[in-house]
Amino acid sequence: MNIAIIGLGLIGGSLAKTIKKHMPQHTVLGFDTNEQTMFKAKLLDAIDAELTDERLAICDMVIVATWPKAAVDYVIAHAGSIKKGAVVTDVCGVKAAVCEPLWKIAQENGFLFVGGHPMAGMEYSGFDHATATLFQNASMILTPPRGTDIQTLEKLKHFWRELGFARVVITTPENHDKVIAYTSQLAHVTSSAYIRSPFAMEHHGFSAGSFRDMTRVARLDENMWTELFDLNREPLLAELNHLIQHLTQYRDALESQDNKTLRALLREGRERKEIADRKGDEP
Repeated sequence: MNIAIIGLGLIGGSLAKTIKKHMPQHTVLGFDTNEQTMFKAKLLDAIDAELTDERLAICDMVIVATWPKAAVDYVIAHAGSIKKGAVVTDVCGVKAAVCEPLWKIAQENGFLFVGGHPMAGMEYSGFDHATATLFQNASMILTPPRGTDIQTLEKLKHFWRELGFARVVITTPENHDKVIAYTSQLAHVTSSAYIRSPFAMEHHGFSAGSFRDMTRVARLDENMWTELFDLNREPLLAELNHLIQHLTQYRDALESQDNKTLRALLREGRERKEIADRKGDEP
């Protein structure tokens, strides 16, 4: 089939490279606003040809790998050119803000929009960091509209698994956004806040794995993450309030030299981590 990929950054570029590596029978048509990125994508055979408005009409699958607002704008602007019966998906880190307007547009124009979020990435961005192994053993989250037939969902699950994803999770946009506020967005806020300590500039010779793990995702694109946080404001605020409440408990126990409470808090954290790890090992 013909697959269009709009946006050839880390995720879009990795998708293009992965499809060409594992599913070479498909034709990949790519587009990026950066001319240098387009040149590299063609040179490295990550795409078969440049995506144009005319070629969009022959694509059976359209993957919009841009920021959320740009993804919505692109699909709305090109809805009339998208092939009837095609599957359109995005790779954005929020789902309700993308799915709610695009489900309606898709229905009006005769194609299917299924929200998507590959749970993979790194602290670097851009096509230069794109790799055909980025999605190996990762999870792919799909948020289809209600009433999507089972056969279509099975085909989509098969497609993403062929790209190396270990599991494909079907959920609602609302549930996705609540969970992702905790598993991803809160981690980025915490990392960014943690690195703002004055000691961050004086850690050399005193840090090991824990510092590296805590600060890794502070190397983020502040423009993209501001948009993601704003579009998922309420779920993220709820998680931030939980974290602040828990940090306050540790601070109060330490301030009052209440080692019994401090020990209990640390034990609870350890036990919850062990339970979370066991659940993560389940099939």
